[in-house]
Amino acid sequence: MTENKKQKQYDLEDRTFNFAKRVRAFVKRLPKTIANIEDGKQVIKASGSVGANYIEANESLSNKDFIMRVKISKKDIFLLNITLFYVLKCAQTHRGNKNTIATRNPKPSGPDSDSLYQYLGATVT
Repeated sequence: MTENKKQKQYDLEDRTFNFAKRVRAFVKRLPKTIANIEDGKQVIKASGSVGANYIEANESLSNKDFIMRVKISKKDIFLLNITLFYVLKCAQTHRGNKNTIATRNPKPSGPDSDSLYQYLGATVT
């Protein structure tokens, strides 16, 4: 593997780690409702799974195994975004409160989850 490819590989590993840290910080700021606690558990698991599957992909035994692991990472990002969308929509409509966590602190995934999704997609093709 060339040094340039190796650097990109580790860059994506760092980005997935930092992404998971930001997601955890976001979940800590959510109001402690039953729905947020359950959704928070799912979001935290998915955010950690993205990086874990990418690291496993880099240690894969075959190209087919690599592609499968990267696709699983992409699926985790997709599910994470859906859950965050529901959390934010519920927070915005909760009792008509205009100063909710959703309006003060937008979702942690933002453009980074979209770019991670695209980078992971680029590694498969």
